[in-house]
Amino acid sequence: MKQDLHLLPKLRDSLSYLYVEHAILERKDSALLVRQETGITLVPVANLCVLLLGPGTNITHAAICLLAEDGCSVIWVGQDVQLFYAQGTGETHRARHILRQAQMLCDPQKRMQVVLRMYEIRFGHKLEAGLSLEQIRGIEGVRMRTAYQDASKKYGVPWQGRNYDSKDWYKSDPANRALSAANAVLNGICHAGIVSGGYSPALGFLHTGRQLSFVYDIADLYKTRFTIPTAFQIVAEGGVHVESRTREACRERFREEKLLKQILPDIDALLEIKEDDEMDESMFALPMMDLLWQPEIGKK
Repeated sequence: MKQDLHLLPKLRDSLSYLYVEHAILERKDSALLVRQETGITLVPVANLCVLLLGPGTNITHAAICLLAEDGCSVIWVGQDVQLFYAQGTGETHRARHILRQAQMLCDPQKRMQVVLRMYEIRFGHKLEAGLSLEQIRGIEGVRMRTAYQDASKKYGVPWQGRNYDSKDWYKSDPANRALSAANAVLNGICHAGIVSGGYSPALGFLHTGRQLSFVYDIADLYKTRFTIPTAFQIVAEGGVHVESRTREACRERFREEKLLKQILPDIDALLEIKEDDEMDESMFALPMMDLLWQPEIGKK
């Protein structure tokens, strides 16, 4: 069977992320050469999903080209991933998924159906008929508060509620800092998945009005399963360097539970996209080919 190389590699086969700070990044053949005071590291990028560039990093033009060719999302962040500055574009050239996303978003009835499916994934069961969106959000709020409290009791970590200030990072307690670090990593993974699948990070169904609204929508599907228990476990093991330890623990947790294999199928299910509906990928082998819209004549 002939393979279409434009479809490889798959997101589900990728590594999750790499965070680098205080380094010079260059290209060496098909790998990323990371120069730091501690030594030189070669990183294969063909299956790297997200590269997080922290403070003190310099990256060459050739290295950026390599990352773009291999579909690796590049995100420029602050120290400990506290701040988001900028991002690179993803690898997909298809528009079918984003058109479907926009269609579902612009139809109030279809948008509500997507929102309800999102909540059903979060709750793990079908919702009762007749519940209003406000009631469902209230139930979700209780569920999240319960998840924090349960994690607090399980790991013996004091919890006074979700409270943090990105402008005064260390004013927050270790649990809140760990949660913020974990959620930043989760957002990055979901962002990479969304872009890789040809969806828009900005066209959210629950969240709206932000460049990453859809990222927040998708990340919320996994918080009680991944970031909340991981963050509390790390704080329980010690209050020093909770941010970096949480990022490492999240990366391992994502790898063990194969999160990257779940993101795109979950999005496809939310937007009711079926594999047999896929367009002919051969057209994308011709990047300069013009695909022009033509109105249907004679139809009102």
